[in-house]
Order: sequence, then structure tokens, then C-alpha cells
Amino acid sequence: MTAPSPRTTPGRHAGRPGGRSAAPSAAATDRAPGSPRRWLLIVPTALLVLAGFVYPVATIVVRSVTQPEPGLQNFSWLLHDTTSLEVLGRTLAVAALATLITLVLGYPYAYLMTVSGPALRGLLMLAVLMPFWTSLMVRVFAWVIILQDNGVLNTVLGALGLGETHLLGTTTGVLIGMCQLLMPFMVLPLFNAMRSIDRRVVQAGMICGAPPWTAFRRVFVPLSLPGVFAGSLMVFILSLGFYITPAVLGSPRQELLPNALYTQISELLNWGRGGALAVALLLTAGLLLAVTAWVSKRVTGKSAQVTGGLEL
Repeated sequence: MTAPSPRTTPGRHAGRPGGRSAAPSAAATDRAPGSPRRWLLIVPTALLVLAGFVYPVATIVVRSVTQPEPGLQNFSWLLHDTTSLEVLGRTLAVAALATLITLVLGYPYAYLMTVSGPALRGLLMLAVLMPFWTSLMVRVFAWVIILQDNGVLNTVLGALGLGETHLLGTTTGVLIGMCQLLMPFMVLPLFNAMRSIDRRVVQAGMICGAPPWTAFRRVFVPLSLPGVFAGSLMVFILSLGFYITPAVLGSPRQELLPNALYTQISELLNWGRGGALAVALLLTAGLLLAVTAWVSKRVTGKSAQVTGGLEL
């Protein structure tokens, strides 16, 4: 004869072994997605962003429409002043050239890093990261020594019988210095994108009859476009804000927008016009970001990303 099993009555004791209900613990409540305590973690970061970015930008925007008197006269000056328009156009042209040059030089370098062995890849990565370990002022003044009329470059050109050239104080000299400083910001996104490409896809194209160059151009290059967009976006936006390099390697006759902004605020004490120049620079960067994201979405199917993990 079998003993009757104990009856289990539904109720508050049916949720756990031993007949006691499972009450949520305080730790589980803190880990809940909507827990108020989790939102407290972002308060320090939010305060830092407000104090270090939002407040200064808002101050510049307000001064651009309130000084020396309320109105849009500063933006009217910006749109009708020939010198200011030339500075804005020169800044955009230099940023575009720096982006193109770093892309042309950085793409094969990043590709070489992906096909190299661990030892050579480490050396190439070391060469890319080395500029980050040197002071910006040291790098800029090193280019002064190289590019000046009696510097290293002209000495080498004279020894080779190629004649001397004048680069210091020109836009070409500024471009050389900017490209050397910005090269890591192009190479690293390209390398990250190329490392994620499955080389068997390229080999499949070659098996189907495509020559190696055609397979590279029709298969590998389109797959690396996210890295191209990300690197180009970073380099272009950073180029818009360069001040020290144009100030040291360039000349006042060929100043860029950040240098003109410094002149208006620090030397002429004209916060209104300086604010208008700053707003123009900010809007240009924002418009470029939106256009690049749209083009990347149309071409590659996903937006350009300027951040992400980098595997060595």
C-alpha cells in the first residue's frame, strides 16, 4: 500500500523549495534595468559633459548673437566678408586634401599590416602609435627643422642635385605636418575594418576566374569601405580644428579658421565674430558627420563608426 503524497496547495508558499516564497533581494532590485540607483551612475559623466562641453559651446553660441549687440550681424559679417569666406574655403580645402593624402598613404599601409606576420605587424603598429608618445609641440618643431630653407630636406635635395624648395610658411608645409600627425587616425580604423574581412571571400572570387587585382578591387575594397568612411571622417573633422600646426608651419596670409578664430577673440577681443566663426566650424563638422553617415548607410548598409574595438 502506497503512502499518500503530501498535497501541494497553491499560494504564497509554492514558489520555492521548503514552502517559502521568493522575495526579490535588494541586489536584484539594484540590477533591474529600470532601477533608479543605476541612473545615478551616469550623473558624474553627465555633469562633466555639461561643464566641459555643453556650457562652453552654449556660451559661444549666445555671444555670437548678443555681442556687441543682440542680432545676427556677426553671421551677416561672416557671409559677406571676403576674407572670412576665403579662410573658410581654405580650411575646408586643406582638410579635404589632408584626408585624401592620408587615405592614399594609409590604405596600403593598413593592408600590409593585415597580411604581415605577427612580428612585422607589431613593428608596423609600433610605427603608427609612436606619434602618440611624443609631444605635439616637439613634432611640430621637428617639422620646422626639416622644412626650413636650410633644413634637412633642402640639404638632401641639394645633395641630390634636385634644387631647393621653400615649404616652411606655405600651405604645402602645413599639409605635410598635418598628414604626419593624422596618419594614425586613418590607419587604425582601416586596419580594424580589414582585419574583419574573411579572405576566403577574395579567394572565392579568384576561383571563379577573376584576376587577383580584380578580386581585390571588386571584393576586398567594398568590404573595407566602413573603415574608409570612419578614418576619413575622423581625419577631416580633426583637420578642421588644427591650430598649432598651421600657426607654426604656415603663415598669417594663409591662416585657417581656428587661427582666425583665435585672432578675433584673443587679439581683437571680438567675441561676437569669434563666436560666429566657431558656430560655422561646429555646423560644418555636424553637417559633414550627417552626410558621411548617410552616404555610408547607402553604400555599405551601415553607418560609419569612429569608435570600436581594435584587435592587434
